[in-house]
Amino acid sequence: MANQADFPVRTMCRVLGVSASGFYAWRERAPSQRSITNAVMTERIRQIHKDSYESYGMPRVRAELIEQGVCISRQRVARLMRLAHIRGISRRRGFTVTTRRDKRNSPANDLVKRQFRASGPNQLWVADMTYVPTWTGFLYLAVVIDVWSRRVVGWSMGERMTADLVLSALNMALTQRKPQDVIHHSDQGSQYTSLAFGERCRQMGVRPSMGTVGDAYDNAMAESFFASLEAELIERHSFESKAQARMAVFTWIEGWYNPRRRHSGLGYLSPLNFERSQQSRFNAREHDPQHADGAPQMV
Repeated sequence: MANQADFPVRTMCRVLGVSASGFYAWRERAPSQRSITNAVMTERIRQIHKDSYESYGMPRVRAELIEQGVCISRQRVARLMRLAHIRGISRRRGFTVTTRRDKRNSPANDLVKRQFRASGPNQLWVADMTYVPTWTGFLYLAVVIDVWSRRVVGWSMGERMTADLVLSALNMALTQRKPQDVIHHSDQGSQYTSLAFGERCRQMGVRPSMGTVGDAYDNAMAESFFASLEAELIERHSFESKAQARMAVFTWIEGWYNPRRRHSGLGYLSPLNFERSQQSRFNAREHDPQHADGAPQMV
């Protein structure tokens, strides 16, 4: 079809070994039902991919389709995405260094030992900081993440990497979750070893834990969160102002990551939906005397 302006149709058919009548019949034939179905499904996949900050690959796209009531195989999703040139994004390989140790303050012991597991909410939190580049300078982000659900339970943004920045993120987490005896794991940055941060932990019954110096794998879950943030948001935008960056990060965390972004480690549920599903299980156990086992509660 594309070469009709350059070569006669009958000449091309003869070269390609097909009949001219067959070509004309094909051209006039209506699309098959399967072709129409595939086209509709491809558009649904395209929209899901767009809504995911163009980050979702086949497994998460398929999980989204299944939640929408579509019965579809992994192979078909992969094939349609490949034909439409729709791809998930790869996260960064390296780690952003923001740790500045203060040798005057002693770090807390490592209570985690790279075992980032929790059987319920508010047992283990991980915390870290990163920076967001803008045209007017860096903006810094501190987060607190519940290991159990991967939910960001506290976060704060500021123009300096100070103890106040990490304290604000911790206070938000404390206000939202009201934990009892939670472990707060971070690196040995001066913000986390500061007297103010340590005193706040003592006041609220938070147990500080810190990994070794210069080893990102000692806080791998927080690094994984920042890798997603960088790949899905920061690398794809150029922020003209810090106010613009603040709004974008707020929207990504509270409008996307917590309520909607699917995690393979949570059975392809988002952090918020995972917590809701687990709360339903806990409530069912409470109402069943045979299974009442003091399951952990979320706040």
